Amino acid sequence: MLTAAVVPLLPILAKSLKLSMSALNITLGLADGGYAFGTVLAVQFAVRLPQRRLLLCYVSVFFVAAILAASAPVGIVFAVALIVMGLCTSLMLIAAVPTLVIGWPTSKLPMTAVILNLCIFGAVAIGPTVGSLQASGETWRPLFWGVAAVAAMALLLTLLTYVDIPPLDSGVSWDMVAVSLAAVGSAASFYGAAQLQNAGVEPSSLAPLLAGVAMLAVLVVHQYRGKQPLMPIKQLATTFPVAGIVVALFASASAFTLTELVLVVLLKKKTSPTSIAVQFLPEFGAAVVTAVLFGLLIGTRFLPVLAIGGLCMVTAAAALLTSLATGGSALVAAGAGLIGLGVGASVSPALFLAGFSLRSSQILRVFALLELLRGVTAFLITPILLYLAMTVGTSKAAGAETVIWICLGIAAGGALIALALLTLGRERLQKPDLERWTKDEAAWESTPLLDRLRNRNRP
Repeated sequence: MLTAAVVPLLPILAKSLKLSMSALNITLGLADGGYAFGTVLAVQFAVRLPQRRLLLCYVSVFFVAAILAASAPVGIVFAVALIVMGLCTSLMLIAAVPTLVIGWPTSKLPMTAVILNLCIFGAVAIGPTVGSLQASGETWRPLFWGVAAVAAMALLLTLLTYVDIPPLDSGVSWDMVAVSLAAVGSAASFYGAAQLQNAGVEPSSLAPLLAGVAMLAVLVVHQYRGKQPLMPIKQLATTFPVAGIVVALFASASAFTLTELVLVVLLKKKTSPTSIAVQFLPEFGAAVVTAVLFGLLIGTRFLPVLAIGGLCMVTAAAALLTSLATGGSALVAAGAGLIGLGVGASVSPALFLAGFSLRSSQILRVFALLELLRGVTAFLITPILLYLAMTVGTSKAAGAETVIWICLGIAAGGALIALALLTLGRERLQKPDLERWTKDEAAWESTPLLDRLRNRNRP
């Protein structure tokens, strides 16, 4: 939520904390990089250490960081606190997922799906509205005190519902190669993307960006080839999981870029913060609708249809927003609503397309992998495309339109790739066997990747 909410507050933060916009961009970039790194670190800790005790530690650190951010007297305190909050967000998410998803009877899974969708993607959708309302009051600290209050509730609930859970596999050795690649790769790539917005195409931005992306690519290969990987990439190399990963990545990259681009364009137009908050409100309303729809469909054969349909909604949002330069507030509101529908309907179902294909005990590792990839695509591609929007074309309006068309291509391309994977894998719509999944078996059978091409003679 904070990643989107902070955008309208950047000028206020810069003035209050005496930070340059360059420093703020780098702070936000490293906070997003911390989120990506935290997904890998969370699995490494969960393998060797008791999970619920770890969750208590994560929430406690986040709570302290939120207080420091809200009360920060100088910029360096705020910057460090925000980066720590980004790291702890993914640590908390990955640690909480097993208890939330498989810690209840299967009859509770639809409600769990609604809550999970709202807490992750509903929060993303409400970010622009919350940040814009805060900006209308020319202040930023109440937002972070509110986050600290939420953290205090999370800490209280974690204590009240505490159940000790043993490590996943305490006999597994520490994978310092994976942790190092994730740490350095995330820091370098996200710093480079932020620096790209500050300095443009210079060695100071391109070198860390390219080096960081290369390290993250090596991390994926290392996990695929490893004998005891933290994330089960090789096991996920079948039709349903790969199609789900494609949907999640392409939807996140296109939708988050569209959201931030519309925010930036409206701020450049000197649109009032209150008006921006109202125009983005349909995004949250739509996210609520799709969260409920996800809860209704999670136990049915229509989960892949929902996921690909969500990408189609993001494509429609981009098509509508191509007229952003000349359109009014109604166009922005409609586009925001379609983005909310698209993200809520695509990413969470895509996560479960992968999760249902493996044993339920693997859910933490599966979510960690998808959140790493999703965080990199959403939060790394967005600043790069925003830089393009401000530099390509004959004007900033033309540059923004070009990037919107790119987002349309990303969303439509993702839908076509996912459909092609399902077709070439000879995959059919299946109803997941949730009872079997809770007994630590796969909820359905996922066909081999590209099975139709590999076995052309088989009917």
